[in-house]
Amino acid sequence: MICLLFSANWSRPCKAFIPQLVQAYNALKDTGQELEVIFVSFDRDENGFNEHFKSMPWLVVPFNVNLQKILGNLYKVNQIPSFIPLGIDTKMLAKDAVGLIKDYGADAFPFTKKRQEELKAIDEAKRQGGKLDELFNGIKNTFDVEVHPSVLVGKTIGLYFGAHWCPPCRDFTVQLVEAYSDIINDKNQEFEVVFISTDRDHKEFDLSVTKMPWLAVPFDDKSRQDLCRIFEVKWIPSLILLGPDGRTISTNGRAMISLYGARGFPFTEPKILEIEASLMKEGHGLPPQVMDCKHEHILKLEMPKAFICDFCKKRGTFWAFSCDVCGYDLHPSENENLEVMREMTTFNCAMAKFLPKQDRAPTPKGT
Repeated sequence: MICLLFSANWSRPCKAFIPQLVQAYNALKDTGQELEVIFVSFDRDENGFNEHFKSMPWLVVPFNVNLQKILGNLYKVNQIPSFIPLGIDTKMLAKDAVGLIKDYGADAFPFTKKRQEELKAIDEAKRQGGKLDELFNGIKNTFDVEVHPSVLVGKTIGLYFGAHWCPPCRDFTVQLVEAYSDIINDKNQEFEVVFISTDRDHKEFDLSVTKMPWLAVPFDDKSRQDLCRIFEVKWIPSLILLGPDGRTISTNGRAMISLYGARGFPFTEPKILEIEASLMKEGHGLPPQVMDCKHEHILKLEMPKAFICDFCKKRGTFWAFSCDVCGYDLHPSENENLEVMREMTTFNCAMAKFLPKQDRAPTPKGT
């Protein structure tokens, strides 16, 4: 099989792709595959061409601007890098196999449509099959000690995709650590998190795991990229939840942790429905509105899903007493203290009218 590689030294994506292709090419050659790559330069000058070709173990078309245009037009090359496998009759077997090489490496050979379908079927089987040993090449704990995937069998598992460079990931890590600690401190709960890093380098990866009390896929392990592909992770932070049988419970674990925290464990649909029913019952037991002596507007009962309490500065979920005017939010009281809260609020606010103006709470901005 002959494959045409259209690439250029000035292109950052090309320079990132070449090492991946070299690794796949060498692996295929080592196993005796009948494969050859021919480099067609899209460089602007011969110096760039020579610099780029230095890292390549395959054949090359001599630098010729006219020839690169002819071949580029013939094979409809609209972007670089472009890696086009050809059949014996020099017709294209695949439009562009760059994505296949990035995702599967040497396993993508012979790059045909049939092979692509086989690879997708393998991914689907891993995603649905519940066989943890097929998902991980290796995992390590917080002491950098390798752990066998068998330790995850029978547990609810969170596959956490994130990176230190991503501010939303750092915020979510705090929430997940809190929920994780609450869950595992209950001896009857079997829960584990595995971090799959999308950090840019090992230094960032180390910064990520220092904040985490759970397991992690090593930074140099290719299964990091494989897991992102298998579970079709398009953005971070992302938390995929697997049940004790290894099968996917939810692809939106981030929302479950943010909304329910440890209360949502084991994150199954019946459990979430149970929580929702409990929350509705809880809401029926709360007053529709209250007054707070530290705030001049009426606070109405609402379900904002997630908020920061302006009194204790802690994060809350679901029911809150909120101000329509300025966004002031308060945690609801416990049911047994609710009447006391109402009475004390009424009394305190009444007394506040008699305080000198300088002793009253300032009016929030925007009111």
